[in-house]
Amino acid sequence: MSERAAPFYCPYCGDEDLRPSEAADGGHGAWECGACNRAFRLKFLGLLSRGLGRSDTGGERI
Repeated sequence: MSERAAPFYCPYCGDEDLRPSEAADGGHGAWECGACNRAFRLKFLGLLSRGLGRSDTGGERI
């Protein structure tokens, strides 16, 4: 299994002082922010079946 990517910013305060959480409930994807003292968990839910669509409508042509 490959290593997961780490978040760059806290989703609550935007600070970069993040470290993996060693909370009692454990689990993967848990992080702690040293700036705002919050803990959060990241979880990948899956790929969307429709994928990403591109909309070429709107905007000025150059």
